[in-house]
Amino acid sequence: MSETVQTFKTPADTSWFNHDRFGMFIHWGLYALPARHEWIKQFEQIPDEVYDRYFKHFDPDLYDPQLWADAAANAGMKYFVITTKHHEGFCLWDSKLTDYKATNTAAGRDLIRPMVEAFRGRDLRVGFYHSLIDWHHPQFTIDDLHAMRNHPDRKKLNAKRDQKKYIEYLHGQVRELLTEYGKIDVLWFDFSYPSRPGYIGKGRQDWGSEKLYKMVRELQPQVILDDRLDLADGWDIKTPEQFQPREWVTVDGQPVVWEACQTFSGSWGYHRDEESWKSIDQLVQMLVDTVSKGGNLLLNVGPTGRGEFDERALDRLRGMGEWMKRHSRSIYGCTAAPKGFAAPTDCRLTYNPDTKRLYCHVFAWPFIQLHLDGLAGKIEYAQLLHDASEVKMAEPPPHQTAIESIDRKTVTLHLPVKKPNVTVPVIELFLK
Repeated sequence: MSETVQTFKTPADTSWFNHDRFGMFIHWGLYALPARHEWIKQFEQIPDEVYDRYFKHFDPDLYDPQLWADAAANAGMKYFVITTKHHEGFCLWDSKLTDYKATNTAAGRDLIRPMVEAFRGRDLRVGFYHSLIDWHHPQFTIDDLHAMRNHPDRKKLNAKRDQKKYIEYLHGQVRELLTEYGKIDVLWFDFSYPSRPGYIGKGRQDWGSEKLYKMVRELQPQVILDDRLDLADGWDIKTPEQFQPREWVTVDGQPVVWEACQTFSGSWGYHRDEESWKSIDQLVQMLVDTVSKGGNLLLNVGPTGRGEFDERALDRLRGMGEWMKRHSRSIYGCTAAPKGFAAPTDCRLTYNPDTKRLYCHVFAWPFIQLHLDGLAGKIEYAQLLHDASEVKMAEPPPHQTAIESIDRKTVTLHLPVKKPNVTVPVIELFLK
């Protein structure tokens, strides 16, 4: 039996990442004040002098990173990734290279350091998101994605801008982040959008990506790096965004380490009026589906302008934590089931190669019988994971197999008629 899939080898050690499976993304910046999308500056083409009102009024007086860390840990998350700077250019730490930072707002302090300390205190690993893009920096050339893309004097403004000077700034800030906060476990750059006919964007040359990648590896050799520097080989993980892959993610046919990044609703930053929030059921199923395909889930929270997780987010986190409390061993250390193990209808399988246990997550509760094809003679014992109650199993009786045209080597699990009172029931299968 094939135990584990061999993934493409990259410089970083991703063993902890593959084990932990579940992380928290946090998008926080000035855009929490307009509270209608983290790209609001770009969407509404807001000039700097107007957008500066959010800098003037940024005052997260209720910010308590310990509460954030507790919410993440209690949800079952094992690492977090915080936006040190998003595309708007505002920095949450006390960067020596800019005045556009939290220390110069009413916050009056570095917001990253206490966050890092709080999350480490709850045994979560630390990740930094850093935007390659900067719509505030005076040397960042105006391209077709920029907030000032339609400015009538765009060409004249660009004549005074030097992207090489912005590259120095970008690299200098990354150096600060990788040298002032101890070991960083994940570095999440975002994003490249290379030029094409009829479109002026930015790619590896505009970021100095090769030099940046070399510096990152020198400063933090084991940091796990995402795939958005526009380099063919300069990454450790692939990062599908806002969709669920149908199978294990591959590059040139070879499986890779991957992480789906998803939101509770649609926006990444705090959005007051958004009503497309996923249910706890959907979110638990999303986590299970991701792990069943060998991936991680990085689930986002957008804190408010006062520095809190809003009640909608806390409700989802509590619900996921309640499920994880009893079902986490079907997630941690688990991966896709070995080849030849087919999930029943409306189910997902995960597998722990160390314990040799298979987990069947039942998305739609069937009537009495759940059929596991191909597993006859391979299961020693079965139980519901949430309460360790035995699930009886047998091969189908003759009167049932008589009407089937082929022998599927089926094991039939006999389930209670009523679905257990958990979000997604899980059957733990001890393999022989």
